[in-house]
Amino acid sequence: MQSDIDAVSVAWFHDRQLRQRDWPVLSRASVPPAGATPCTAWAWIDANHRYNGLLWNEEDRARRLDVPPSEIAAGKRLIDRYNQKRNDAVERIDEALLADLAAGLPDGAPRAGARLSSETVGAMIDRLSILALKIHHMRIHALRLDAGEEHVRACSAKLERLQAQRHDLMACLDTLLAEARSGHAYFKVYRQFKMYNDPALNPYLNGQAHAPQPEHEREHEREPEQEQEREREQERAPGRAAP
Repeated sequence: MQSDIDAVSVAWFHDRQLRQRDWPVLSRASVPPAGATPCTAWAWIDANHRYNGLLWNEEDRARRLDVPPSEIAAGKRLIDRYNQKRNDAVERIDEALLADLAAGLPDGAPRAGARLSSETVGAMIDRLSILALKIHHMRIHALRLDAGEEHVRACSAKLERLQAQRHDLMACLDTLLAEARSGHAYFKVYRQFKMYNDPALNPYLNGQAHAPQPEHEREHEREPEQEQEREREQERAPGRAAP
């Protein structure tokens, strides 16, 4: 039996998590939501949203100007780690849903001539997660009583635009899911291949990148050039006999 994951249930789940006081540090919500058909994808939808929440908080901290550079560097490493886990969760969502979709199709595969969607369901759910975070935080600013009228008005306009964007994306997600369940569309799992996190691919992690040359070595290399320049200046000096 195919899962009943749809855009409304995903958006509702995202919003519910954001209302938890200790989220995203802790996640105590039931997965899947009450009434939803059990599906492995729900656990990864939860994980993806949680890592987006952790990323949001750490990105805010990384903009501080009142802490030493070492603390910002530590935050940057956390951001890289959370981003990797966020993308891993997107791929797991797609893997789980593709297996679920295949089980519900007559031949376990899309129909002949089915359209290929360049964006996956997991990528759309990830975008919905980020939109839920933006809407949540923008709404806080739009409802502030201690802010000026111009700030509140600007944030209210942005909130309206974000809600329209989420509405449109939800419609696109439901369309893709409906077409995939009927075999008229399909998507593939595209690996992110975050090269900067892979010691085998990042030259600064595997020692292949050249370290900055020490200043005293650079000075030593410049000495012959400086000597040659001094000789040319002496040759151009007035009164010097031609060779």
